[in-house]
Amino acid sequence: MAEALTQYKLIVLYMLDHVDFPLTNTQISNFILEKEYTTYFTIQQAISELLSAELIRAESTHNNTCYYIMPAGKETLSFFPDKISMAIKKDVLTYFAENKIELKQEISVLADYYKTTAQRYAVRCRILEKERTLIDLTIAANTKEQAEAICSNWKEQNEEVYGFLMDLLIK
Repeated sequence: MAEALTQYKLIVLYMLDHVDFPLTNTQISNFILEKEYTTYFTIQQAISELLSAELIRAESTHNNTCYYIMPAGKETLSFFPDKISMAIKKDVLTYFAENKIELKQEISVLADYYKTTAQRYAVRCRILEKERTLIDLTIAANTKEQAEAICSNWKEQNEEVYGFLMDLLIK
């Protein structure tokens, strides 16, 4: 089991090392489960151990966690070049080739909310491009339901809102 867990950790490191953006827990898990490499709980254990060893770092919002590879993770991966089969490496690279735009879009458009001291909600909507902020907008909402609706609608309508604001502001 320890050998298999090491394999899954290396797959996660390999995935994070082959993109120029973070991957979410959902993206990593979906790939590994889709390929039937292991179970959901095993991959979560592997991710947890990578975090504990500081080989990856996490940034969390209310609905997801993004992972980044750390320099120690890159170094660890370099020690085991033959521990991941060529077939698995090919699966990872094919997955990225087929899904890179969607994967990147998922982590480039962010919306999160939090409760304010006035018992209202603040919704933070952002668009990032290569970790550079294009827009960072915080909107007040009266209820949790409104905050959730804003988050959901931002994911769907961010381009339209951004375009509208740009048109309005540069007139």
